[in-house]
Amino acid sequence: MASSSPHSVLVPLLVLLHIVCPSLQYHHDHDQKISAVDLAALASIKATLTDIPGTHFFSTWDFASPDPCSTFSGVTCSFNRVTILQLGTGLSDSPGLAGSLSPSISNLTELTQLLLFPGLVTGPIPPQLARLTSLRVISLTNNRLTGSIPTSFSSLKNLHTLDLSYNQLTGSLPPGLTELPQLKILILASNMISGELARVSTQLLHLDMKKNKLTGPLRSSSLPLSLRYLSLSENMMWGPLNGLLSISELVYLDLSMNQFSGPIPASLFNPTLSSLFLQRNNLSGVIPSRTLDPTSSSSYGEGSIVDLSHNLLTGQLSTVLAGVESLFLNNNRLIGAVPEEYIKSVYLGTTTTLYLQHNYLSRFPLEAGFALPDTASLCLSYNCMVPPIGLKLMACPTSAGGLLSRPPSQCSVFNNRSSID
Repeated sequence: MASSSPHSVLVPLLVLLHIVCPSLQYHHDHDQKISAVDLAALASIKATLTDIPGTHFFSTWDFASPDPCSTFSGVTCSFNRVTILQLGTGLSDSPGLAGSLSPSISNLTELTQLLLFPGLVTGPIPPQLARLTSLRVISLTNNRLTGSIPTSFSSLKNLHTLDLSYNQLTGSLPPGLTELPQLKILILASNMISGELARVSTQLLHLDMKKNKLTGPLRSSSLPLSLRYLSLSENMMWGPLNGLLSISELVYLDLSMNQFSGPIPASLFNPTLSSLFLQRNNLSGVIPSRTLDPTSSSSYGEGSIVDLSHNLLTGQLSTVLAGVESLFLNNNRLIGAVPEEYIKSVYLGTTTTLYLQHNYLSRFPLEAGFALPDTASLCLSYNCMVPPIGLKLMACPTSAGGLLSRPPSQCSVFNNRSSID
């Protein structure tokens, strides 16, 4: 069973705490504690799902109970109607549920939140869920759901969060889905969704579609200016990154392991964008000498990470990324001396990881008597220099190989070509 992504700025389960949280568990109306329609719907839901051995979620679902609203696990009511349905416990020691999702869920007409915790639930997502016009949250993650995302979801005008990640969903992204007026969080990671990225015209804050089969370019019209978290890694997208020029609110961007090309926009070298992952693309050009806003006095802080490795970046290394805590520039075509600002940042402990291996760098000007912290992860191997004594293989990954320097013939040919270009 797949696990969730390690990188996140906006955590959906935390967001749920701020959305719809009814203060009333149920409302006494004579002796009836739940509507007959909702009770019948719960019975149908239980009939299509089962506890995987080791899970005891349905042990409390006793339909002889006089008050299901207070005794059924995962059921929250308000005024005799089910408003929140959580299927499964979500506990780490619980294998979850198996079976399929019943279309009868759509009979819970006052439902605002539907959550399915990790398990082995298969089959399609019932398109009838679109009848639940009060739905604010749909989270059906880490199961084995198949088929396409129902086009009927485009009618859920109150939907705030949609998380269908880590399933086996196919087809393209319904265009109307990304135009929902209230949608803020859309997480479809680790599926098999194909086609181009549909135009996103909502005030979306968090878009995660990593590990799918998306193709095509990243158009400026496809992304809202409100985005703070964007992950499209491990797809098959291509073309330049011009579509990101006007997005100024990003704090997390992951476009790694695609086929993007061309220069990196200067606007992305901004300390407010503290997590930048562009590795393993075909990006070229130089790293700009300064940010787009030269008056900015902000600097990269604790936890910042920039990975531009395994691209085609050229030219001398500018100081714009000095101070990043974890910086990966390895496997490019950078030349010249490493700026002293980077060495100082490592010496002071501000930068704890600096990977520069497999470039064409010619000097690492570490002054005599300077000792870098033992905690520093620094790799300089396979450049056009012999790394300073004591730094030859310091914290280099196995993939860097055992060669300290490039053959002189490679360095002379490449540096001559660079000076001509």
